[in-house]
Amino acid sequence: MYMAYGWPQVIPLELPNCASTQQIVYLKVVNRLLLVVCPTHLELWSSSQHRVRLGKYKRDAESIRREGENLQAIWSPDTKLIAILTSSFYLHIYKVQFTEKKILIGGKQPTGLFLANVSLLLGEQVPFANNNLTVSNFICDNKHMLIGLSDGSLYNISWKGEFCGAFSPAVLLNSSTIANKLSHHLGNGLPSVGVQAVDGSNHVNHVVSQTRAVVHLEFSITLRLLFVLFSDGELIQCSVSKRGLKHAESILVERSLGSGEAVCASVAPEQQILAVGTRKGTVELYDLADSASFMRSVSLHDWGYCAEDTGPVKCIAWTPDNSSFAVGWKLRGLTVWSISGCRLMSTIRQIGLSSVSSPVVKPNQDLKYEPMMGGTSLMHWDEHGYRLYAIEERSSERIIAFSFGKCCLNRGVSGTTYARQVIYGEDRLLIVQSEDTDELKILHLNLPVSYISQNWPVLHVAASRDGMYLAVAGRHGLILYDIRLKRWRVFGDITQEQQIQCQGLLWLGKIVVVCNYVDSSNTYELLFYPRYHLDQSSLLCRKQLLTKPMVMDVYQDYLLVTYRPFDVHIYHVKLAGELSPSSTPDLQLSTVRELSIMTAKSHPAAMHFIPDQLPREYTLRSDIASSSDLLTREPARCLILRMNGELSLLDLDDGREIELTHSVELFWVTCGQSEEKTNLIEEVSWLDYGHRGMQVWYPSPGVDPFKQEDFLQLDPELEFDREVYPLGLLPNAGVVVGVSQRMSFSACTEFPCFEPSPQAQTILHCLLRHLLQRDKREEALRLAQLSSEKPHFSHCLEWLLFTVFDAEISSQNSSKNQAAGGNHTTSLLEKTCDLIRYFPEYYDVVVSVARKTDGRHWADLFSAAGRSTELFEECFQRRWYRTAACYILVIAKLEGPAVSQYFALRLLQATLDESLYELAGELVRFLLRSGREYEPTNTDSDRDSPRFLGYFLFPSSFRKQPQDAKSSTSFKEQSAHVASVKSILQSHASYLMSGKELSKLVAFVKGTQFDLVEYLQQERYGSARLDNFASGLEMIAQKLHMGTLQSRLDAEFLLAHMCSVKFKEWIVVLATLLRRSEVLFDLFRHDLRLWKAYNITMQAHPAFAEYHDMIEELDEKLSSAVDAEET
Repeated sequence: MYMAYGWPQVIPLELPNCASTQQIVYLKVVNRLLLVVCPTHLELWSSSQHRVRLGKYKRDAESIRREGENLQAIWSPDTKLIAILTSSFYLHIYKVQFTEKKILIGGKQPTGLFLANVSLLLGEQVPFANNNLTVSNFICDNKHMLIGLSDGSLYNISWKGEFCGAFSPAVLLNSSTIANKLSHHLGNGLPSVGVQAVDGSNHVNHVVSQTRAVVHLEFSITLRLLFVLFSDGELIQCSVSKRGLKHAESILVERSLGSGEAVCASVAPEQQILAVGTRKGTVELYDLADSASFMRSVSLHDWGYCAEDTGPVKCIAWTPDNSSFAVGWKLRGLTVWSISGCRLMSTIRQIGLSSVSSPVVKPNQDLKYEPMMGGTSLMHWDEHGYRLYAIEERSSERIIAFSFGKCCLNRGVSGTTYARQVIYGEDRLLIVQSEDTDELKILHLNLPVSYISQNWPVLHVAASRDGMYLAVAGRHGLILYDIRLKRWRVFGDITQEQQIQCQGLLWLGKIVVVCNYVDSSNTYELLFYPRYHLDQSSLLCRKQLLTKPMVMDVYQDYLLVTYRPFDVHIYHVKLAGELSPSSTPDLQLSTVRELSIMTAKSHPAAMHFIPDQLPREYTLRSDIASSSDLLTREPARCLILRMNGELSLLDLDDGREIELTHSVELFWVTCGQSEEKTNLIEEVSWLDYGHRGMQVWYPSPGVDPFKQEDFLQLDPELEFDREVYPLGLLPNAGVVVGVSQRMSFSACTEFPCFEPSPQAQTILHCLLRHLLQRDKREEALRLAQLSSEKPHFSHCLEWLLFTVFDAEISSQNSSKNQAAGGNHTTSLLEKTCDLIRYFPEYYDVVVSVARKTDGRHWADLFSAAGRSTELFEECFQRRWYRTAACYILVIAKLEGPAVSQYFALRLLQATLDESLYELAGELVRFLLRSGREYEPTNTDSDRDSPRFLGYFLFPSSFRKQPQDAKSSTSFKEQSAHVASVKSILQSHASYLMSGKELSKLVAFVKGTQFDLVEYLQQERYGSARLDNFASGLEMIAQKLHMGTLQSRLDAEFLLAHMCSVKFKEWIVVLATLLRRSEVLFDLFRHDLRLWKAYNITMQAHPAFAEYHDMIEELDEKLSSAVDAEET
C-alpha cells in the first residue's frame, strides 16, 4: 500500500541551448540513479537521500542540426551504457563512468556520491533509416536491444553497436484450436507483426505481410515475456527463450491480448500481472499465470471523469513490490491504484462536475493548479517506492517528484501487528493516533538525524503486539521507539550498528528478532536483542540460518522460518532467567518441526500461525488443560498468502493445504492475539482484504473448526470505500482503521499538499450478527456491553438491525411460493431485537431502521420489535420527544391516521410545553397534511369504530357536520381536526403572551408558522393587552435582554407584526427598546397627546434615564415638524 504525503518536489532541468521539441524522451531510476534524456542533452541525477546532479552530456548545435534531436533512449541493465536514437536515425551509445570526486553537503558532510563522466562511444546512422519510418520505444537485456518499426518488424541492435537486422517473431502452434484462432486473426488483419506459420513438421508454409506499425514494446527479463503493441490497438504476448533477444527463433508468439483498444502496457513480474492502458482511459489487468485471463479493470469513471476529460492512458508504472501501480493520462492527471482496485492517490481534484476546475482542463495556467494538469508523459518509481518521478506532457524543464509512504502489510520477513497502524516513508514514520476513535489523526515521526543520515532509507518497520514499541531498520543497524515515553533507543557502538544489515524484523514479546545478512560470509542469521538494550553484550542468542528466509512469523514462543522453494522450519524459544538489565537471561532455540512441501503454486508472500480456538467455556473445565497450557500449545495450522493473492490454510501436522479464497492483498490473524477482556474480535479467526472488499472468517462450530465448507464469510456490508485502504484494527473498539488521500491547497504554493487521512469503519455489527446466528446470545450481549460506551455503538446497533431485517425481507421474497409449515423458531430478527432491547438506544435504532426501509415491510419489523404505539408511549413517558415523533409516521401506516393524529396531538402539546418549537412545527405540518388526507374519506362507520373512539382525544370535534360545511372550500371549516390544532397553538400563544415570554413567542411563531397577525387582532384586548406602559416596558426589557443580538432580532420581528396590526402600545414599547426613533417619530407626529404622555412617563421614571437622549432628539424633531406645519 502506497500513500502520498507532503508537497511534490521539483527537480529543475537544464534548458536547451537551441530550439527543440518540448518533450522529455526517457526517464528511469536504477540503483539510486536517475537518468533523464531530453531532446538535446541528458542528465544523470542521484535519487538517494540527497538529490543532486552527478553528470550530464550536452550535444552541440551542429550535432543536433546534422543528426537530429534525441528521439528514443534505453539504459543498459548494468547502468554503464546509454543508447539513444535520434530523429535522423543516428544511434548514439554513451558510457557512464564515475570519478573519484566526492560530493559534500554543506561543505563537510560526505554523501557517498561521486561525480560522473558521460562520454560518447559511438555515433552511427542505423541501416533502417527512412524518412517515412517511425519507431517504438527500446527494450533490452544484458546484450541486445530491440526497437519496433512502423513496418511491423523488430530491429535488433547489440550493446556493442552491432546492427543485427530486422525480424518477425515465429508462431508456435500448439494445437489446431490456436491455429484456427490465429488464422481467423490473420484473415481480419489482427496480428501485429509479420508471422511465420509453422506446420506440424516445422516447415515454414507462408509469411503474412505486415500491415501495422509497432508502437510500444514491453519486456520482462524475469518472466522472459515480450509484449508487442501495434498501432490498431492489438497486443500480442511472446515468449523469449534463455538465449535472449539476439536470435529471432527464440521469440515465439503465444497469444493475443486485450480488447483491441490498447495504447500501452506494463508488466508486474512478481505478481505476474500485465496492466494494459486503453484509449478509453481504463486500465485492464491480466493474470499471466493463468493464461493471461482478464482479472479486472480500473478507471476514473466512477469519480465522474471519462476519456474526454483525461484522454487515453499514456503510461503505467508498477511499484517495486508490484502491489500497486501508477497510471498517467495524456490530457490530465496521475493516479495510483492498489492491485485490488483501491484508489490510493490522485492528482485530479475531486470536485463537482459543475465546478470551474473540473473536469475540463482550463487554459489559464497562471493560476494555482493541480499537479500534472496538462497530462503525464513519463513516470518511474525509485527502487524503494518512496518517490514517484513524473514528467508532464510537453514539458522539458522539470521533473515532479511525489513523496510516498508505504505499509507492506504482513509480507515477507518483517512482522507487524494490526493494533498499531504505521506508514513509513524514506526518513519518517506516519503513525495513526487512535486514542480517540472519534477523530483519528496521523502523527509524523521523524527518525533521529544521527541515524537516518548514515543509514537512509527506512527499509523495515515492525510494531510490538501491543503496538507500544516500534523497531525500525535502515541500511545498517536498528533503532527502537517507545510510543508511551516518546523516546528512541539506538546502538551505543556505531561499529556494531554497521555490522547489521537488517533483512527483516519480528517482535517476540519484549525481544526484537533481527534477520541479519552477514556480508563477509554471505550468510543469514537471527539476532535476539532485548528491547531495553541494543548492544552486543546484551545479545540473547545468535541463530545461523540455512539461507535467505522467504517468510517469517512468530506466535508467543514459536518462531516460523520459511525458505525457498517451500521449506518450513518451526522453532521453540525458551528463555531462562528474568529479562531485565540486572540479570543475565539465556535464550535457546530448539527445532520442533520441519516440513518440505512440493507444490507448483506461487511462492508465499506471508505466513501466520493460527492458534487453536477453543470455546471459552472449555478452558474452565477441569478435564481440559489449564489456560496457561492452552496459551503455550504449539499451533498446528498457519495461513498462507501467496504472491498471486491466493489465501490457503496449511495443516502443519500432515502438510495438507486447503485453498480458502483468492485475490487477497492482506490479512490479519485476530484469534488468540489478546488476553484482554475488552477485546471485541476474539470470536474472529481472521480478516482479509482484496478486490471484493473486507471478509471476516469465523471458526466452524463443527468438530473441525477450520473445515472449509463450514466457514462463515461476511456479507458485503464490510466492503470498504474504494478510496479507503485498511491498515489495521482497533480490537477494543471493534473498528477497522483505513487511510485515504486528501489534498489541501494553499495560495503560496504551486502544488497542493497530499495528506493521508485515517478513517474508521466498525465491524461490531458483523460480530454481533455472527454470534446471534450461532445462538450465542449471552456472548453477544457481553460483547455489546463491552462496547456500549464507544461513540459508534448506536450506529452499530442500527446497522446490525438493518442488515438482519434486510436479509429477512430478501428471504421472504425468495420463499413466497414455498408452503409454510413446522413449529415456529425464534428468527434472527427477533434475536436481534431482543439483544438491542437491553440498551436505551433501542427506540432510536428501531425507528431509524424503519425510516430506511420500505413501509410495506414495517409490519414484519414491528412484529419482532414491539407494537409501534407501545414504543411511542415508552418514549413519551421518558420525555424522548424527538424519538417519539419519528414513530408518528409508523403509527399512521400500521394503526391508521386517526390513531396517529391522537398521538401527534398529545406530542404537540408536550413539545410546546418543553419549548421544542421546531419539532412542534413538524408535528403541526403532519397533522394538517394528515387532516387533508383523512377527512374526505371519513364515514360514519369509521367514526363509530371502537379503535377510533378509544384513541381519539377530541370526540366533540367529530360531531356530524352540516351539509353546507362539507361543501365549503375552506379547509378550516371542513376539518374540526385542524381546529383542535389551532386551539392548542392559540392556547400556547396566549400563555407566552400573558407571561411576556417574547423570545419564546418568536421561536414558536417561526417554528410552527403560527399566524401571529390573526392572533393579535383577536387578542388585542385580551392576553396581548398592555395595561400599564411603564411596568410593561420595564418587564419586557428584562425579558428580552436587549444586549444580545438574538433578542434584538426577536424584537424587530415582533415590531414588524405589531406595526401590521397597528398595535400602538406594543409599537411604542418595542421601538423604545430598539431605540427606533424614526418609528416613534412617525407615530407621535400624528398623535401629540400620546407623545406628551410618553414623554412625561419616560421622564418620571429613573429606570428609563438611558433613553433621555433619544427623547430629547424626538422632542427636537417633533417641534421642528410642528413649526413647519404651522408655517
